[in-house]
Amino acid sequence: MGQPILTLENIHKSFDGVKVLDGISLSVLPGQFLTLLGPSGCGKTTTLRIIAGLESPDEGRVLLSGADVTKLPPEKRAVNTVFQNYALFPHMNVQKNIAYPMRLRRVKKEDAARRVEELLSVVQLEGFGKRLPSQLSGGQRQRVAIARALACDPQLLLLDEPLGALDLQLRRQMQGELKALQKKLGITFIYITHDQEEALNMSDLIAVMNGGRFEQIGAPEEIYEHPTTRFAAQFIGQSNIIEGRVVSAGESSAHVEICPGNAMVVPGAFREGEKIALSVRAERIDYADAPDYGFTLTGVIKMHSYIGGVLRTTIELPTGQELLITGANPVSKYPAGCRVFVFWDPAVAAVVERGKAE
Repeated sequence: MGQPILTLENIHKSFDGVKVLDGISLSVLPGQFLTLLGPSGCGKTTTLRIIAGLESPDEGRVLLSGADVTKLPPEKRAVNTVFQNYALFPHMNVQKNIAYPMRLRRVKKEDAARRVEELLSVVQLEGFGKRLPSQLSGGQRQRVAIARALACDPQLLLLDEPLGALDLQLRRQMQGELKALQKKLGITFIYITHDQEEALNMSDLIAVMNGGRFEQIGAPEEIYEHPTTRFAAQFIGQSNIIEGRVVSAGESSAHVEICPGNAMVVPGAFREGEKIALSVRAERIDYADAPDYGFTLTGVIKMHSYIGGVLRTTIELPTGQELLITGANPVSKYPAGCRVFVFWDPAVAAVVERGKAE
């Protein structure tokens, strides 16, 4: 696996007595695209600023390639940051903006000019060097900001919601371009967003943050298909949280009663009487007028809504709980008020919470 390029060890940070980071730890390998994903106020930006050296942790250590840089200032770290507003100098053209960090480090003019042309090619902006930022589109300005951040060959590139100012169509286009650029360069990216789709599309690794802690760290597929906490399940995608009670337990599986008389087999070691919560993705549930496969319940359709090629159906179970079900077929032959069978493969249910046995 190799040595991590970035390691955070038990990082704590408070502002005015309010805890913002509560003992987070993390390892990132060279060349990975890591996304810090979470709602506003969860600690994403503070984490990024501590990595950059713009903030100091109250406790814990920051290591780059195994070296402790916790007390080093930003200019002594091989790290650069791209901000949401790009922070380009409006009075400088593209070439001068990109060359600015090299000028501060007293790089020879001819070497800096050669590097600028290399970076313009990398970000596909050949011929744009003489333009001012005001003469560029939002996506082009973002590429200039990335080129400038790459000018001095950082080990890490930190990106603080760099696509946040773009419209939806351009944002999706830039997601693909940014991911392709990262793979081409082989540089480690640490990326901040609150957009779950963006995180799933771009990342090798996602760290889901909530309340200054990491709820779950894993590959996008792992985070989506196998969430380990209620928050992770509900923050990414559309999940149904279904609560049940263990009615019988064996060494490697248990029967969990979801509705009276309906128990589902769940793998794992549990205690009889234990309360657990399961996450089942909305697109993993089916319904029909007859049972088909897997674990089956009955329910009543409350409503349908059609949203851009996806049919969203709400079904009420006998317990009063409502399930959200999504499918690609916009036509349903089951009207509201119709009683149906609801079913899913037990393998798609993830345990996200465990309570005390009663």
